[in-house]
Amino acid sequence: MVAPAVVAIAIFAGCTREDAAGTDSAAVTKAVATGDVANDGAAAVSLPVSALEARDGDLILRVATTGQVRSEAVVPMRAEVAGTVAQLLVRAGDQVAAGTPLVKLDPYPFDLAVREAQARADEAEQRFLESYVPESLVTGRGPTPEQRKALMNKAGLAGGRLLLERARFEQARAIITSPVAGVVQSIDVAVGEKLSAGQPMATVVDTRRLRVEAQVLEHDLPLIRVGGEAIVSSAGAPDRPLRGRVDALLPLVDSVARSGRAIVRLTGDGTLRPGMYADVQLEATRLRNRRLVPTRAVIERDGRPLVFVVKDGRAQWTYIVPGRSNGVDTEVLPDSSTGEIPIKAGDPVIVDGHLTLTHDAPVKLLPKPDERPRTNTQARIP
Repeated sequence: MVAPAVVAIAIFAGCTREDAAGTDSAAVTKAVATGDVANDGAAAVSLPVSALEARDGDLILRVATTGQVRSEAVVPMRAEVAGTVAQLLVRAGDQVAAGTPLVKLDPYPFDLAVREAQARADEAEQRFLESYVPESLVTGRGPTPEQRKALMNKAGLAGGRLLLERARFEQARAIITSPVAGVVQSIDVAVGEKLSAGQPMATVVDTRRLRVEAQVLEHDLPLIRVGGEAIVSSAGAPDRPLRGRVDALLPLVDSVARSGRAIVRLTGDGTLRPGMYADVQLEATRLRNRRLVPTRAVIERDGRPLVFVVKDGRAQWTYIVPGRSNGVDTEVLPDSSTGEIPIKAGDPVIVDGHLTLTHDAPVKLLPKPDERPRTNTQARIP
């Protein structure tokens, strides 16, 4: 039988351990909330954040608009010679290179025509040789070019050679090839079908060489220049923009819509397809050699703009004087009192996880994104 004194001691010890555990739990909770370091040397809890580096570069202010994507080459192909379809070598949707065979006609009629034309040309050449008497045997001189031409025409050699050339030309056209690299949009014939010259057979679309006809309001036209950068994205993939160049500004302005057109040319990657409507940002003004931070890094505290800079594993808030922004990058201006820019190129500024941070909070940087984020925000042009 256990003595009452022993039971009392055990109960007291258990309560002491529970009280200690509760105290430790409260301490951990407080450390998580404040980021403080415990007296026993335990590491503070670091909050995960994402950061991008401040940089020196050009701030490009843009005009946002929309436009329709078109291909530089939509090729409707027609049969150049009459014949019977023997084989379809591709299907709709296939990727083809320039010169890829698409449709093959029955080769036998074309081979027969070449052999027949060759035979006629050989007969004409034989007649020419039989009627050709070298004057050099009599006079020591050969026939003049005019005499040689007359003899060839009389023998039918010139016409025979032309017929042979045409037969070979048609033989080569019995295999229809793609004139451009692209994607087969449609195949409009079937095996065994008899084709006439000029009949539609297939359509090939170049999906790499694209152009966008962007509408530009008349008051924005003076801001756009040929050769300026353009960023094009589709509604289906807004996070995969493509970069192009303004190739031309068309002279006519629509008197009803009060807008002109800018032609943007770019190389497609499969994101944009001919016929789509796309969001377009056209370069309007380029401010060179500015100190830039990501726009989403800029927040306000007590009505003052600031960014969090990561230094020695802690988030240090730094007040800034923001300049102009294009929705992706924001210019940082020199401080009015010191004349210096408080952010240096290469400083990691927090872009995610910073809305509720406090000054000097311990943070842990997440893996750096592959590229700077882009948005389709309307540029702010003063």
